[in-house]
Amino acid sequence: MSTSGTRTPQLILGAVAGLALIAIAVPSASAAPATDDQGFLNSTARCSAPDVAVAFGNTETSRVAICKSPDGDYEYRGVRMRDGARLIVPATQSDHGEFNADSDGITYTVSADSLIVSMGTKVIRDEPMVSFHGPQGSRAPAAPQTPTPTTPLPPPLPAEVGGDS
Repeated sequence: MSTSGTRTPQLILGAVAGLALIAIAVPSASAAPATDDQGFLNSTARCSAPDVAVAFGNTETSRVAICKSPDGDYEYRGVRMRDGARLIVPATQSDHGEFNADSDGITYTVSADSLIVSMGTKVIRDEPMVSFHGPQGSRAPAAPQTPTPTTPLPPPLPAEVGGDS
């Protein structure tokens, strides 16, 4: 009787067990990013003292934080996770509780529901919020959404490359 016939099931069971261990050890790509009351840890989308985060959230492809300075000025801090492109610009709060930031003719509108990127009246991207913390309430991460195409911006911070940090 050959021993190779009994080794095949053992090899298959060993491979399956090894794959199961890998699946358990590798974090999910859709896992919620780490946050605290200042925004996303190790991210451009984070406020630094003495500024405070008045709102922050993430879509499937972006992270944003709205910071308020002690003088009452707002700042938009956003990062596109696909390539780490980041944007930091002054922001304003609307009467409806949304936050708006403008950069080179492009408007970024942050609400509890979405991040909308527009040029004039043309919407370039409308990204639903997966999670949001701010004046309009807090929401836990939801089911992943389909990513929207984007254009390149400046280089990423080391912690933001790859989008899983």
